[in-house]
Amino acid sequence: MRVEDGIAYPEGGMTLAETPELLPAGVAAFSMGARVFDLAGVGQVDSSALSLLFAWQRRACAINIPLSFRNLPESLHSLAKLYGVGEIITL
Repeated sequence: MRVEDGIAYPEGGMTLAETPELLPAGVAAFSMGARVFDLAGVGQVDSSALSLLFAWQRRACAINIPLSFRNLPESLHSLAKLYGVGEIITL
């Protein structure tokens, strides 16, 4: 995962197949200064993408790092609304 100027850029899918690799990559991005995750490069998502965002938020909170997300794919917004968790994801 590329990190530039405090922004992490995950790319590709964010599905059950990819999330096991993305979780530690996101946590590693914190140590590289990431405080914002820009999801513009994310393609296919499923409900595990929401779990991943929440896991990143929990990890960041545990080490007192403010974390936010931007450019969420519309499909991820739709899933968050469907599950009633849209307001929990920090944008």
